[in-house]
Amino acid sequence: MALTFTLDPAIDPTLRDGVLDLWTDVTNTGGSVGFVPPVTPEVIRPELVRHFVGMAEGRTRLLVGHDEDGQVAATAFFSFNTHRLMTHWVWLYTVMVHPRHQGKGYGRDLLAAAEREARRFDGIQAIRLTCRGGQGLERFYGSCGYKEVGRIPDAIRVAPDDHRDDIIMLLPLV
Repeated sequence: MALTFTLDPAIDPTLRDGVLDLWTDVTNTGGSVGFVPPVTPEVIRPELVRHFVGMAEGRTRLLVGHDEDGQVAATAFFSFNTHRLMTHWVWLYTVMVHPRHQGKGYGRDLLAAAEREARRFDGIQAIRLTCRGGQGLERFYGSCGYKEVGRIPDAIRVAPDDHRDDIIMLLPLV
């Protein structure tokens, strides 16, 4: 069954906790979403609050995918540029699909939904995202139409002796 996607859902305790649990579970199964396992929801909560503050200020928008049981199964956050020379593209952050749904094509569905929504944003001509090297994520994003446009070697330190490339991907919308 497909996910149901909603842009800018109302933030209530159920959604908040669903996103927090998703982020925790994705991180703890090795997902590259800004943290290194093991984490607890309390570790992630301040970053989620920052995302919600960005939403309240109109700088960030949330795309959430719910599964057939109504559970939060996927998310992506759009972040708008404030620099006047870069307002024609958006960042896509915290792109996640719950581990229980891996292998069902939901990651592709999430990126397709993000592209559809971004095409509706006034003046937006591209989506940019970054991903952590060493896990093949750039191949996945590439298979969804994103192009690698930059790479900073060893920019991400996941452990004192484990550095990964920061890979910049772009999806033109025009």
